[in-house]
Amino acid sequence: MYALKPYRFPLILLASIFAGGAVGFFAGEKAEVLKPLGDIYLNLMFMVVVPLVFFSIAAAVSNTANMNRFGKIIGSMFGVFILTGIISSLLMLFAVKAFLSVDASPITIEKPDQVENINIADQFVQAFTTSDFVDLLSREHMLALIVFAVLLGLSATLIGEAGKPFVKVLQSGSQVFMKMVTLVMYVAPIGLFAYFASLVGVFGPDLLGTYAKAVAVYYPVALLYFFVGFTLYAFLAGGKEGIVRFWKNILTPAVTALGTGSSVASVPVNLEAAKQTGVPKDVRETVIPIGATVHMDGSCLAAILKISFAFTLFDMDFSGIDTFVKAVVVAILCGVVIAGLPSGGAVGEMLILTMFGLPIEALPVMAALGMIVDPPATMVNVTGDNVSSMLVSRIVEGKGWLKKQIDTKRIAS
Repeated sequence: MYALKPYRFPLILLASIFAGGAVGFFAGEKAEVLKPLGDIYLNLMFMVVVPLVFFSIAAAVSNTANMNRFGKIIGSMFGVFILTGIISSLLMLFAVKAFLSVDASPITIEKPDQVENINIADQFVQAFTTSDFVDLLSREHMLALIVFAVLLGLSATLIGEAGKPFVKVLQSGSQVFMKMVTLVMYVAPIGLFAYFASLVGVFGPDLLGTYAKAVAVYYPVALLYFFVGFTLYAFLAGGKEGIVRFWKNILTPAVTALGTGSSVASVPVNLEAAKQTGVPKDVRETVIPIGATVHMDGSCLAAILKISFAFTLFDMDFSGIDTFVKAVVVAILCGVVIAGLPSGGAVGEMLILTMFGLPIEALPVMAALGMIVDPPATMVNVTGDNVSSMLVSRIVEGKGWLKKQIDTKRIAS
């Protein structure tokens, strides 16, 4: 029983999700009556995540005396993000070529009444900046908030002695909001039960019907990447001890992501998990909040699936090195860059249409497919951020980083 103690809360969350799924399966659309309880939990998490991300990143940057180290963290982070995105894309590319077959036009396809033209340049401007300070106080502008927090932390550091009282405020704020997350998590089992009951009750027929073949490819591949891929990453980051500590702490954020379908809502518990694993404070408080916005291995998997599904559905030939390379590049853009833009999902789908010359009728098909694979995709996204923080720690601090963190924690206690 002692061995199961670290997993007690994740197991409770998993039991809540399965129980909610069972209720949704048998109750059908009637289960939607439970949705407000799930929304309350989600809203509580969204309520705390904006100030938490702000204080965490600003405190991490302001507490970094060595700017060369901070630059190394950022450079290593984006290198890891792109590399893991490529690996996940290639994995799904192999899977869809080996296992996915869709009958021509198995569903009723309707052309959207109106498709809004999306200007990528304008989207980037809106993603990284806002025209007013108050607009930063919204999860819809997380990248802009992160940019502001980084600039604020740098400013507090660069003014030297005069900035130290403000740095203490930032550090205190980070701790206060982490404690608030602990309080909110007490209602997580009820919230996840209600949310998943509603999700399965409403979308269950789609999972078993039209998109069954695509789901039958995505879910196993996502689970394979989750268990095998992330275990390998954890080993590369910290050896056998890295694997043990990773799996000891990752289940709570993974289950939270699976239940909520939100990378941003999972940031607080993911930060705590990385802390317990031993990831240095400045690394975890930089990599995980930024990763929740711009690093989506699960979305890379989904992008390849969407492309292949649409090609097959419209009886187009999805083959050839040029097509495969283009698919991987688009998947990386969707999972590492566009994911952080406002309406990132829609921008990604429009990019797929444009790059491959797909008919506009493919848009609602891809949107529906994205909605159906969203729970495991988000779980992979969030877990990928966590293990990426371990890989960045390995690059920044060297081979013995985990042992050093464990020894430091042992001495402090």
